[in-house]
Amino acid sequence: MVSLNSDMGESFGIHSFGNDDALVSLVDTVNIACGYHAGDPVGIHETVRKNLEAGVTVGAHPGLPDLVGFGRREMKLFPDEAADIVRYQVGALVAFLKAEGGQLDHIKTHGSLYGMTSRDSDLAVAVAEVAAEYEVPIFGIPNSEHEKAAEKVGVPFVAEFYVDLGYTAEGGLIVARRPHATPVDEARQRAHQALSEGIATAVTGEQFPIRVDSVCVHSDTPNAVEIATLVRSVLDELKLSIAK
Repeated sequence: MVSLNSDMGESFGIHSFGNDDALVSLVDTVNIACGYHAGDPVGIHETVRKNLEAGVTVGAHPGLPDLVGFGRREMKLFPDEAADIVRYQVGALVAFLKAEGGQLDHIKTHGSLYGMTSRDSDLAVAVAEVAAEYEVPIFGIPNSEHEKAAEKVGVPFVAEFYVDLGYTAEGGLIVARRPHATPVDEARQRAHQALSEGIATAVTGEQFPIRVDSVCVHSDTPNAVEIATLVRSVLDELKLSIAK
């Protein structure tokens, strides 16, 4: 079975961001911003409550400490710094989960931290060790340092696929600074190809094998609800949806 996940809780104070409310009924699990790249205490708490009430599992989405850049500008970090950045944010989310009677489901790093840990083995291991402390899986790019670190540390790994982002020929993600709509036909083709054939196509045309345990749809893209609905229909068609 393949889950559908989305990044949520990326608003800040009175400033609304993303399509969270409309996506809750479509997804199986969410990755909630923990305050460093987005999110504030009240917003985190509200997002936790809404998802738990809907029967959606909740994971942490820790990012780089860069609100202005939305965590999408790389930083130079030592592994112990990366671990503590993640540990600090996960601890905050766990506090709100405890307040609502929920449990942490997983850890998935955000933005540039996600990209950095996919390439740097030391940083990836640092994050995996925090996941081991909480005894939860990490989400990441298959065959990258994400997966290697999970295996090394001994935590479960969930291989992600993105229908709303492009890939390089090496299997890396192409993340834009600003969200943009993904053409529905393009998203459908990506989803079908990955889920039924185990293949992804790079923006330059090369194809490479892909393993999919979970499909991510970003909540901040303009047509996120349409794309998530499409992915759900493909999962249902292929009989891959998780029973609720």
